[in-house]
Amino acid sequence: MIKNDFESDCQYKNSYFIKNFFTLILMEKNSKIYVAGHTGLVGSAIKRNLEKNGFTNIVGRTQAELNLLKEAPTEAFFKEEKPEYVFLAAAKVGGIVANNTFRAQFIYENLMIQNHVIHQSYLYGVKKLLFLGSSCIYPRLAPQPIKEEYLLTGPLEYTNEPYAIAKIAGIKMCEAYHAQYGCNFISIMPTNLYGPNDNYDLEKSHVLPALIRKMVLGKYLMENDWENLRTDLTRLPIEGVNGSYSKEVILKVLEKYGIIHQNGKVVITLWGTGSPLREFLHVDDMADATVFLMQHYDAPDSIPSHVNVGCGEDISIKELSEIVKKIVGYEGEIQWDTTKPDGTPRKLLDVTRLNSLGWKPKISLEEGIKQVVANYTNYIH
Repeated sequence: MIKNDFESDCQYKNSYFIKNFFTLILMEKNSKIYVAGHTGLVGSAIKRNLEKNGFTNIVGRTQAELNLLKEAPTEAFFKEEKPEYVFLAAAKVGGIVANNTFRAQFIYENLMIQNHVIHQSYLYGVKKLLFLGSSCIYPRLAPQPIKEEYLLTGPLEYTNEPYAIAKIAGIKMCEAYHAQYGCNFISIMPTNLYGPNDNYDLEKSHVLPALIRKMVLGKYLMENDWENLRTDLTRLPIEGVNGSYSKEVILKVLEKYGIIHQNGKVVITLWGTGSPLREFLHVDDMADATVFLMQHYDAPDSIPSHVNVGCGEDISIKELSEIVKKIVGYEGEIQWDTTKPDGTPRKLLDVTRLNSLGWKPKISLEEGIKQVVANYTNYIH
């Protein structure tokens, strides 16, 4: 790309101004703040937190309104709005099945989104940008708990490697723009998240929302509650199958996703052995940490520059399934399909750096799951 006059001028101003003065800059209540991905699980939580804390000038665009995969509309948005602060939460995300199935889409779309937003933030003088990565950036067999400096010290988990590589590129892009241009671009690595606006699509969802929906549907089958089961499928069809389909078709598609109804009994089949350990953080806690770091953490000259965001505790998938089973009230059987992959054996973040800055989570896992189950069943009804 040939630099235009604006880019050259912006490079000089950004490099000098940010490099020398950015540590004095804080978001004001009327600062223009762009939350990229404001309708998703993470972005909507950040937007809620900002509004709760009195920030009044928040800008957002839906995917239909702004395609961040394309450079021209992204540049036009930055030229028109000129946001002062950017939370980059827009991303293509999904669980182990989606990551492993749509490998090309996961690496391409995430690279394009972050490349365009980060570069335009540099060109248009954004005072500070926060990039959200993922704990899957770390090596598959990283020592536990995982410290920030373990990045790029070993092979990645194959099932989500394309997504992880894209996120690593985003971290390194923020570091490079800080090193070369003085941009105050920071990165955080949240652990597994759950909460309002989560994705309950069984074809693409993460482990916790998938568990919740499977248990809810299993409970409906056990109770022969076809009214609520059909309502659920009408709101969230599975492979196009909604509540208007015959019982035979519905049972067939449910069985495909491990919700099996035979001889009056219900069995839910889950992937793997149930032994992998995972850390979970309520998305409202994550959003609170994100806004906290935007206000209290600036891009350092040292590497690693990113900050882990988690609760510092983990739980096995089997234990998690039992908690969800209890809260939902599903009384059927759970079986494990050990022919399917487990993914990374353990993934617990070391949150010493975050805690030392003065932040800790407030929502316990069991309380958070209770809230999410209530929100999901209220939505269905």
